[in-house]
Amino acid sequence: MILSPFPWLDAAIIFGLTLLNGIFAMSELAIVSARTSKLQAMADNGSRGARRAIKLASDPGKFLSTVQIGITLIAILTGAYSGASLGGPVGDRLHYLGIEQGLAQTAGFAVVIGISTYLSVVVGELVPKQFALRAAEPIAAIMAPFMYFLARVAAPIVWILDQSSAIIFKILRLNRGTKETLSAEELRIVFAEATNAGIIEEHEQKVIAGVVRLADRPVREVMTPRTEIDWISANADAETIAQRLVGSMHTRLPVAEDGNVDNIVGVVQARDIMTALLKGEVANVQNLMRHAQIVPDQMDAMDALEILRSADVPMLLVHDEYGHFEGIVTPNDLLSAIAGEFASDQEQGSAPNVVTLADGSVLLSGAMNADQMAEYLEITLSEDRDYATVAGHVLNIMRRMPQEGDSFVDQGWQFEIVDMDGRKIDKLRLTKIER
Repeated sequence: MILSPFPWLDAAIIFGLTLLNGIFAMSELAIVSARTSKLQAMADNGSRGARRAIKLASDPGKFLSTVQIGITLIAILTGAYSGASLGGPVGDRLHYLGIEQGLAQTAGFAVVIGISTYLSVVVGELVPKQFALRAAEPIAAIMAPFMYFLARVAAPIVWILDQSSAIIFKILRLNRGTKETLSAEELRIVFAEATNAGIIEEHEQKVIAGVVRLADRPVREVMTPRTEIDWISANADAETIAQRLVGSMHTRLPVAEDGNVDNIVGVVQARDIMTALLKGEVANVQNLMRHAQIVPDQMDAMDALEILRSADVPMLLVHDEYGHFEGIVTPNDLLSAIAGEFASDQEQGSAPNVVTLADGSVLLSGAMNADQMAEYLEITLSEDRDYATVAGHVLNIMRRMPQEGDSFVDQGWQFEIVDMDGRKIDKLRLTKIER
């Protein structure tokens, strides 16, 4: 039996079609997954391909239709061409090896289809898509002009396919529009991945995460509550003023009228008092106090920061919806919310918010910020929660005023109330539950 020469040219054509399929698959994933911000930066630097990629990504319906036309045609051509041109020659060679003619022809087609399918999956899909994920923006910029040209050539067919998919979406009452969004939690994950990769230092990641947290929080979650502020009476005499200044670690004190902390009327600065005393003048609190702006407790912390930047005195008075005084917000409060508490800001003899005990359990302050607790314990808090502290988290779960010794389990941690200061939750002991 004399065998005809193997059609290597046909095999090369099939392999070329598979590579072309890979180019389409790579282009599709690269353009779809490329970040618009990076493409825009490339476009600003003069990349025409990046501009084309942005335009294609802005209309995914037409772009995906173009890609699908190319991939479908290549798949049809590869399947039909491989079986027709290579199935017979492979069958002849199997027959030459001793396999019965009919079975050899069937096996030949099966071998050709199997090999072409394998190449289509590996060379035409998996490898190109992995390339696209590794360098989405550069590949998108390179391939976008070709895909844009193809979309214009196949415009009539693309229009039919795009309108057909639009009709289906309309029947299903779905919106085809896409909007690139990134939640705060996803942003933290991105920062964590960048930290693990060495792109961002760990301390930088913590500061960035703090800024993201601050942008999502109202002022009531970063303020110093009214129960913890140092204040001075508007009618205080010289001796009382001196005692207040000596007993407080703060340089600015809210001024209360009628000796009632709920009636704050302004803020006095220690340096203004000292200046008056050094000049031999009477330190009159009412004359020296400055106006402080009042903000609602639900105002965004970032908005409060803008007000502080232009305020006469860097202190805001926080009131609730009923007009009750809730606390104060200063630049130091916002900085602490971003970077954490400073040792110099702690009262002498006061315990830190977190203490690790010898047995591995953790002692937390009830006044500790809830976000900081969640980050430290690696737990998740509800986005729509209405509390700001660890104590608020406890009350939210227990739904009653706790007593010393009460405990509950939350997200793999056992919370135990170990100290109550009247009705205030002062200290909690947390123990990790081993699974």
